[in-house]
Amino acid sequence: MVIAGGVLSAMAMDKGVFASENKKARVSLIKTSDRQSGIKRAIDLLNINPVKDKNVLLKPNFNTADPFPGSTHNDTLINLILHLKKMGAKGIIIGERSGPPDTADVLKDKGIYDICKKLGVGLINFEELPSDQWVKIKPKESHWNDGFYVAKPVIDSECIVSTCCLKTHGYGGVFTMSLKLSVGVTHKKNMTELHTSFRSMKKMIAEINQAYNPSLILLDAIEAFTDGGPARGTRKKADVIIAGTDRIAIDAVGIAILKELGSNKAIMERKIFEQEQIARAVELGLGVSKPEDIEIAADDEHGKRYAARLSEILSKG
Repeated sequence: MVIAGGVLSAMAMDKGVFASENKKARVSLIKTSDRQSGIKRAIDLLNINPVKDKNVLLKPNFNTADPFPGSTHNDTLINLILHLKKMGAKGIIIGERSGPPDTADVLKDKGIYDICKKLGVGLINFEELPSDQWVKIKPKESHWNDGFYVAKPVIDSECIVSTCCLKTHGYGGVFTMSLKLSVGVTHKKNMTELHTSFRSMKKMIAEINQAYNPSLILLDAIEAFTDGGPARGTRKKADVIIAGTDRIAIDAVGIAILKELGSNKAIMERKIFEQEQIARAVELGLGVSKPEDIEIAADDEHGKRYAARLSEILSKG
């Protein structure tokens, strides 16, 4: 199905491959400002362990080195790595491609090389991969002119864990969470087409997600950008950490949090499942198709009250 520098068959990405088969998608929600306990509680509440005895590729949000939520908080990265190890991960490798800044500069500015050395985890700078380590993806139905290239380590990984931030996106994406995190697994040469395809950009973002399926997603919403973004924006405290396995469900709950906080017109004046990233992801069968398919779980009364508010926002759109 995959060959180095080759093409991933469209048959492997038929509609419904990642669909939840009408089952509810569980999203765990922890109302806290404590990343160490919050990450553990959020993952434990899912009652799954997809990383045990697996080599894990960990995809953060290092588009730039701007302070959280402009990029993944280093404490989030560290505590997530430590918890994945406790869960029995055989090995962990961080993989990322930044942009517009050079990935190497972003990793250096954020101190990621030192973190990897200290914690004993690997690091792949996708931007430095040779040409035979990129796989061309050509979905059957796509707004990409001739497909796009994805880093081969992503295609080959037996277990992918992604960690994203909660923020609006001021340059065409509207929001950037788990679906848009996938832009960082593509080749930098694809960015010209993406950034100049104003009418199709959000749909193209969703289409990248056909290339892989994460086993676990963690979203750090202790703080959020409710306007502006992705590097800088209007900050608001949410004190929330959520986790799940369904990218559509994660992003839908994330938008509900933005609506609860009070966000910009692009968020507040459009129903959640009418956002183009989410609507296209639904068409592609990448996860849940409606708000009723999302179950928000919490482990204390504070979290349960907040989860109920978000569920109401979801149901109203």
